[in-house]
Amino acid sequence: MILHHEFIRTAKTYKSKVAINDRTTDRKITFERTLIASLILKRRFKNIKEKHIGVMIPTSAGAMLTTIGIVLAGKTPVMINYSTGAAENAEYAQQKCGFQTIITSRALLEKIHCRLVRGMVFIEDILESITSIEKLQAAVYAKLPATMIINSLPKSHIDDNVVILFTSGSEKEPKAVQLTHKNLGSNIKDITSVYEFTVDDIMMCILPLFHVFGYHSNFWLPMVTGICAVTNANPLEFKKIPKLIRSEKTTIIAATPSFFAGYLREAKAGDFRTLRIVLAGADKTPAWLRDAYKREHNIDLLEAYGTTETSPGISLNTPQHNRPGSIGKVLPSVRVKIVDINSNRKLPSGQEGKILVKGDLVMKGYFDDLEETLLHIKDGWYDTGDMGLFDQDGFLYHRGRLKRFVKIAGEMVSLVRTESVLETCLPEGTDCCVVEIPDSTKGAKIIAALNRPVREREILKKMAKELPSIALPKKFVVLQDLPRMGSGKIDFREVMRRVREI
Repeated sequence: MILHHEFIRTAKTYKSKVAINDRTTDRKITFERTLIASLILKRRFKNIKEKHIGVMIPTSAGAMLTTIGIVLAGKTPVMINYSTGAAENAEYAQQKCGFQTIITSRALLEKIHCRLVRGMVFIEDILESITSIEKLQAAVYAKLPATMIINSLPKSHIDDNVVILFTSGSEKEPKAVQLTHKNLGSNIKDITSVYEFTVDDIMMCILPLFHVFGYHSNFWLPMVTGICAVTNANPLEFKKIPKLIRSEKTTIIAATPSFFAGYLREAKAGDFRTLRIVLAGADKTPAWLRDAYKREHNIDLLEAYGTTETSPGISLNTPQHNRPGSIGKVLPSVRVKIVDINSNRKLPSGQEGKILVKGDLVMKGYFDDLEETLLHIKDGWYDTGDMGLFDQDGFLYHRGRLKRFVKIAGEMVSLVRTESVLETCLPEGTDCCVVEIPDSTKGAKIIAALNRPVREREILKKMAKELPSIALPKKFVVLQDLPRMGSGKIDFREVMRRVREI
C-alpha cells in the first residue's frame, strides 16, 4: 500500500463524506476538499529543494493537510515533538536529518512560548497567501480520475520513507526512525481487519502526530480507510474530550493510559456509550484504570503493544479476544518470538525472554545510523529491548524493558515487576515510577517516585507478600507532577535525574 495513493482513491470514492471534523477550529472538511487542499500544498512544497521537511503542528486539519501535501510532493515529513523543549527538538531534527524548513503554527509557538527557529514557516501564512487561481487549478486537478492524479505525482515505491519519527528519548537520546509505505501500510491493513473498521466508524483523534501511535491511528488510518477523523489539538483537555466523544458519537478512540485516566475523572454517565473500540497503548495500563472503566462505563480498555520501530502495532486485545493484563495476540502478518537474553535461543510459552519481531512492519532503519540499525535488526528480526512471554493460548505479556533490570547484591531485579506490584497496592489514581540509584554496599537500591504521599509502611507490607525484600523500594519520594513525554508516557530519564538530586 502506497499511502498517499490510497488516500487519493479513498478521497475520490467518498468525496462528499466528512474526512476531518476539526473541533479546535470548528471546521468540517470533506474528503474532496481534503484532496484539493493537499494538492495546493503539494504544489507549494514541491518548490522546497530539500528532501526532508519538518512538521510541528498539533493534531488538526492543518497538520494532516500539511503532511499529505509534503508526501504528495515526493518529500518526507519529519515530525517534531513540541510538547517539551520544542525549539531544541526542532534544531536536533534539523541537524540529524540535514534540513532547514519546518512547517509550524504561529498559534502553537505563542501558546507554548517557543522561540523562533531558523527555517520555520507558518502554516497560517501559507494558507492566507493561496490565490483564487491556485484553488481553481487544484479543484480542476482533483476532478481527474484517481489514476491520472497518481500518475502525475513523483514516482513512489512501497520502500520509500513516508515519515521520520523520533524515539521518545525516555531512556537515551532520540533516534530518527525511518518508516516506509510498506511498514505503515501493512500495520494499517492488519489493524483494520482485526477490528473490522468501516467507513461508518468515527475516530476521536487526540494523539500527537509526532508520536507513531498518533501518526498511524489518528492520521493515515482514517485517511486511507474513509473513517471520519474528529480532531482535537490538545489531548489534555480532559473535560472537553468526553463531551466531544458524546456529541460527535465517536466509535473509536486510541490513547495512552494517562490520557484515559484524565478522561475518566471528567466523564459523565453516557459520554462513552457510542464507543466500540477503546485502545490503550504506548504505556502499560494499570489494573485500577481498566477496572474503573468497566465499572463506571461498561467499557473494556483493550491494551495493545507496539514500538516506533514497528509502525507501531505488534499485538493487541480485541472485544472477542481480550485477556486483561496481557498485551493481546500478535497481528496476522507479524511474527514474534521470545528468546533467551544470553543465548538467543527461542523459548517455549510460559518462559520469559526478549521480544523479537519480524514482518513488513519493521522499520527500514535509523536515519544515518547504520551501527544502531545493525545492533537492533538481525536477519530481519527487530530486537525490541523488551521482556515478555506467551501464555498457552497465545496471548503476549510485557514484562518491562531489559534496561529496566538492575543488579542488586548480585541478583537481577526487574524494576517493572516492582512497579507493577506497587501499582496494585496504591490508592486509586496514584501514579508511580520506580527507578534505581547507586548504593555503595549493594550496587544499587530501588526508589519509588509517586505523585502524592502514601502510608509507606502499609504499602511495603502489602508488597512484601509478592516480592522478595531485595525488590522492595528502599525509599519513597513525592514528585507532584511526574514528568511525562508528549505521548503521556513517564519520562524515566527525567524521573531518575530528579530523584538523584533529592
